[in-house]
Amino acid sequence: MAGGILGGILFGIIGSLLCLVLFFGIGFILNMLIKTTWFPFWMFLVIVVPIGIWQLWQNDLSVAENIRSMLVSDMILIAAGAAGAYLSGWAIRALRRGGYKMF
Repeated sequence: MAGGILGGILFGIIGSLLCLVLFFGIGFILNMLIKTTWFPFWMFLVIVVPIGIWQLWQNDLSVAENIRSMLVSDMILIAAGAAGAYLSGWAIRALRRGGYKMF
């Protein structure tokens, strides 16, 4: 039993780090290509989060039951992705303030 819990925690940590790095990288590249700072973060909140919720949505449950049925691990992955998208905007802004014009 303890191995299953430990394995779940380990997969949660690795998954959240992967989401953070993935969305940081995607956001950084988008920021370089389209010369915006916060577009990837808002795109994550407006497009990725609703699609993720739609994938987990169960039609036979009410809204409150659907919200309660979402796992903590799902919410942690969403938060890690949002943090990565936000950090990409922060990094681009810091580079631009530092004088790097190519970003």
